[in-house]
Amino acid sequence: MEASEQIRRRRGRPPKQREDHAETRDLLLRAGLEVLTEKGFSAAGLDEMLGRAGVPKGSFYHYFDSKEAFGLELIRHYGLFFARKLDRHLCDRTRPCLERLRSFVADAGEGMARHGFRRGCLIGNLGQEMGTLPESFRDRLRETLEDWQARFGACLIEAQHAGELAPDADAARLAAFFWIGWEGAVLRAKLERCAQPLDIFADGFFASLPSR
Repeated sequence: MEASEQIRRRRGRPPKQREDHAETRDLLLRAGLEVLTEKGFSAAGLDEMLGRAGVPKGSFYHYFDSKEAFGLELIRHYGLFFARKLDRHLCDRTRPCLERLRSFVADAGEGMARHGFRRGCLIGNLGQEMGTLPESFRDRLRETLEDWQARFGACLIEAQHAGELAPDADAARLAAFFWIGWEGAVLRAKLERCAQPLDIFADGFFASLPSR
């Protein structure tokens, strides 16, 4: 085989085994997110997640070193997914800033309703369980929440510049207040299987924002 042909093969599609590995790993992550947003980490058995993904039990450790490593990757995966969801709303410059925040709230509520309010927020669920989880989860969960808060706070600062929010408002504190309350509202909505807790919190939050 000539050198040029070898180079072409290396630059082509990756071996199917590598593609299958990535696809199966992604299936495991999706199945894990489904189960953990419904049940939490402690109650979730590997058998159920593997069953949803269609992966044999003996194959799990081929993709993840341990259930703890799997959990850490789920937190990262979910954090990035939700950050993209936030950005779709909060970075939409065609809408006023506070309307973007309301749009996110409405979208999140619709997402819970689509699943019959059986699924909550992975980060909130794991935060509730922190006393029984590996300590390595603590920093990853806190970093994820801080990232979401920062995105929310940036939109609030933009609202100040646009005259939608009082210039002396503490945007960072308001963003932290929102996420502390919102995670509680999501938990209550999951408990009661209805949107009312989300609506009550959101109405209270927006009504409390100091205007110009």
